[in-house]
Amino acid sequence: MDKLRYPIGKFIWPTQIDQQTLTLWIESIRKFPERLRNEIATLSKKDFNKTYRPNGWTITQLINHCADSHINSFVRFKLALTEDTPTIKTYQEDRWAALADSKDFPVESSLKIMDGIHERWSHLLASLSDEDLNRCFKHPETDELIDLRTNIGIYAWHCNHHLAHIINAKSGKY
Repeated sequence: MDKLRYPIGKFIWPTQIDQQTLTLWIESIRKFPERLRNEIATLSKKDFNKTYRPNGWTITQLINHCADSHINSFVRFKLALTEDTPTIKTYQEDRWAALADSKDFPVESSLKIMDGIHERWSHLLASLSDEDLNRCFKHPETDELIDLRTNIGIYAWHCNHHLAHIINAKSGKY
């Protein structure tokens, strides 16, 4: 079940992040909407109800979740860049995914949101100085300080993680 839940593995916190890795992560974030659109281009309306594992989210929920999550992340980056170590607001992802605009609403509006967010977000990320990348926010559930450099990696992973879910769901096994 863990392989279905984490098809690319869990995010591994790097001990050091070089410029090449950072550039690859930013590019992964920038290209996510296009890669996502390519994966779902040939799906029928019925296919969007497929899940990647038993009791997992549907493709529709995954796409709508990515829009929700990436909006939150973009805001967290901006808070960390403009405030001194802000404590971020968490949200109940599973409850958001059960709402009408996530569960059974067509994905086109979420794709449009991600087109805009990812365009702005990747531009912002590419402009950050070393000083900016060292800025942190505090996660209230763990009291952990997360620097923006690492958080870029977390969200590059997040993009690839959910893209893998969608690829797996397309197989129609669940």
